[in-house]
Amino acid sequence: MNTLLVVIIALVLLEYAVNTTLSWLNGRRMGWPIPASLKGLYDDEQYRRQQDYMRANRRLGRWQRTVTVAIDVLILSLGIYGAIDDGCKEVTQVAELQLMIFLFVFQFINELVELPFAYYGTFVVEERFGFNKSTHRTFALDVVKSFVLSYLLTALLVVLVYEAYAWLGSAFWVVALAVCTVITLFMTWGYSVFIVPRFNKQTPLPAGELRTAIERAVQAFGAQFSEIYVIDGSRRSTKANAYFTGIGSKKRIVLYDTLIEQMTTDEVVAVLAHEFGHFRHHDMWRNMAQSIVMMGVFLYVFSWLVGSSELPEALGGHAPSFVLSMLAFGYLMTPINMLLAPLGNALSRRAERAADAYAAQHGHAAALVSALKKLSANALINLTPHPAVVWMDYSHPTLAQRVEFLQNIAES
Repeated sequence: MNTLLVVIIALVLLEYAVNTTLSWLNGRRMGWPIPASLKGLYDDEQYRRQQDYMRANRRLGRWQRTVTVAIDVLILSLGIYGAIDDGCKEVTQVAELQLMIFLFVFQFINELVELPFAYYGTFVVEERFGFNKSTHRTFALDVVKSFVLSYLLTALLVVLVYEAYAWLGSAFWVVALAVCTVITLFMTWGYSVFIVPRFNKQTPLPAGELRTAIERAVQAFGAQFSEIYVIDGSRRSTKANAYFTGIGSKKRIVLYDTLIEQMTTDEVVAVLAHEFGHFRHHDMWRNMAQSIVMMGVFLYVFSWLVGSSELPEALGGHAPSFVLSMLAFGYLMTPINMLLAPLGNALSRRAERAADAYAAQHGHAAALVSALKKLSANALINLTPHPAVVWMDYSHPTLAQRVEFLQNIAES
């Protein structure tokens, strides 16, 4: 093992240790009293069920983390990535094809590792607690379609970035950032148009009380959307959701059919009022700008290291390799990503509170509290997460924090 490989393995184990510690901290708070603001959300039997659900997911997560890290360390120690790269070079001399073959094998290995846990999570854990509505056929098709779409998008992006590198050398990062930005904008614009229909059926919300109420809310909030759609989320799960998607003339409101089934009209409008808050505060554009800036920083740093022989050698390579350098660089960024995660989540929680405040200031506080409680109770969410877990992993305030915040606004 060379020194850089030891560092990479140490970083993999560090991330494992941090995530395992966070799970342990959460486990220590199991059985804690339900916060006063959430009294009555669960009765004793429902609370025991929620605790069992949390325990089952923690157990699954622990096994998944351990097996994934063990396989990752084994692959790194044996230089398997380097062997794959060597094999790609024997198959073809075309650099772009080498990249595409490597990425396919890399993603296939990851899929094989993750698949048993996804299957168990869907057909054992989610099934046991009454959430799963997916069939084995739907699950299999989802796996195949997700693999193909993810591979094609990843391969397209990496090949374009490589072409920029081959053309400009270390200055490639400017063009690479522009390519990444264009693809990000395209995915934001076209997600609901091109990606979602591969997995779900979307139909316009029919005329009626709910559509009329939403259209009035859209007009009152001064927003513009091309259409209101209902997505058949019930094909896979009983859990509910709603979101806005798209940019320009392709902005859409998307409601899960499970949300419509579980909520009153006022509660659905309150959930959308929260989403309108994000829209009015330009949170999507702010998040996109932050992501692009960080992407630019990472690409700039990578531009200084991409030609290094040490990065490929750490993964078992025997010659300069763009894809091995990129993969090794990703491992080395682990501590940076871990440090940035709490900051990003803190900014996200702040945006969520502002969106809640927007909904409350427009008279939807009580309905939003009711909706949040229903969504949380139906999904058996953890009501007493450890503060360290919230700080590190939560993009939203806890349910208790959101309810108390909304109630304080309503009472002021």
